[in-house]
Amino acid sequence: MTKQIGSLEQLLMFAVLRLGNEAHGIALRRELERVTGRRISSGAVYTTMERLERHGLTDSGIGDEDRPRGGRPRRYYRVTPEGARALTESWEGLSDLARGVLPKLRRLAEQK
Repeated sequence: MTKQIGSLEQLLMFAVLRLGNEAHGIALRRELERVTGRRISSGAVYTTMERLERHGLTDSGIGDEDRPRGGRPRRYYRVTPEGARALTESWEGLSDLARGVLPKLRRLAEQK
């Protein structure tokens, strides 16, 4: 069994995969807000990404782009093979639980 990951960790790992080579902190925050409609602080993104990296589920490196905008260089993230296994297992577990329940959930959500 691989490491269990929480919902914010799952969302961020999916965002890293979606963004590919552009997966840095600000882009991750924007992608999550765009897709989920939820506001998330930059601090929450960076703290979660540091935790994922500590557990070996992601890794990161400093970009080598020119710095015309000033400030610190961007840190870019990627999902590791261990992270891919954990995310797959987590997603499959959630999908198994939801299988057959979604119609009931939709009916319940439509009730007043």
